[in-house]
Amino acid sequence: MRSQQRDAERVAALRAAPLTYPSEGAPPPGFRTFTHSAVLPEGADFASATRDLLSWQVHRRAGLHVVASEEPLRLDTVVVLRIGFVRAPCRVVRVIAEPRQSGFAYGTLPGHPECGEEEFVLQQQDDGSITFTISAFSRPASTLAKLAGPLARLVQDAVTGRYLRALAG
Repeated sequence: MRSQQRDAERVAALRAAPLTYPSEGAPPPGFRTFTHSAVLPEGADFASATRDLLSWQVHRRAGLHVVASEEPLRLDTVVVLRIGFVRAPCRVVRVIAEPRQSGFAYGTLPGHPECGEEEFVLQQQDDGSITFTISAFSRPASTLAKLAGPLARLVQDAVTGRYLRALAG
């Protein structure tokens, strides 16, 4: 309980913090970029997948501890994600709410081991199938992430794979 209260206080303090990278939506020079996609199982429901994505269930199923200022998320929601001892504060910078496309992007805040942006998008195709795509650009921000070098990238890729499996099975 005490940990949850401290997390909530940290989220409130981060609400006004600046993003840790120079421009929303576009990777600055020197940032690593990637895009990974998965098709959800046949019969997956777009509305249910969207609810799971926007209520942080994808992150929770991927094994992250999530403390968010709002659920479901909206523009400017602040979230502190934690996996093990690594704490990763972010703010939602974009929300996508279209009839056949939904999702969001968050940007990193001070204290995140990386600086950059990650986007999570569900797209319902003409044949009814649903594609879940994660795109990101980032570079190490903390000393630990800088020292970890390629290992930090492997961790990022592993967590991305867990996000994709959280919806795609």
